[in-house]
Amino acid sequence: MTDGSSYFLTVPEEPPTAAGRFVHVDEVEEVTFLEGLTFRPVLGGNVLVNHVHFAPHVEAPTHVHVEEQIIVVLDGEFEFWIDGESRTMRKGDVAVVPPWVSHGARTHDTSCLELDIFSPPRSQLLSLLRPPEPT
Repeated sequence: MTDGSSYFLTVPEEPPTAAGRFVHVDEVEEVTFLEGLTFRPVLGGNVLVNHVHFAPHVEAPTHVHVEEQIIVVLDGEFEFWIDGESRTMRKGDVAVVPPWVSHGARTHDTSCLELDIFSPPRSQLLSLLRPPEPT
């Protein structure tokens, strides 16, 4: 077993950067870019966690972005591809997508609930979560 004393610090080494908060995913406003594909993004200081629901027979087309992305399947299944390699992902499966690597997903006869973790936060979602800066 690894010694956890250095992992579980009890005294802060620096002041906190923000107050913690609790969020229930059902209270997060849905964002929809495609019919049958809904997002519920939760923003932290340096990371964004996006609860994503795919209805059956929905495709998120192949795309790229500057942010690193980790995908965790929570329920159901979908076909996910990274740079041309395709896999059926099910509950507990994880995919890691570095910046600028092409990827996409689609469901077939079942739905899928998954988490997208973006670092830094995905810029296209940030514009929906933060009010515009005054000009």
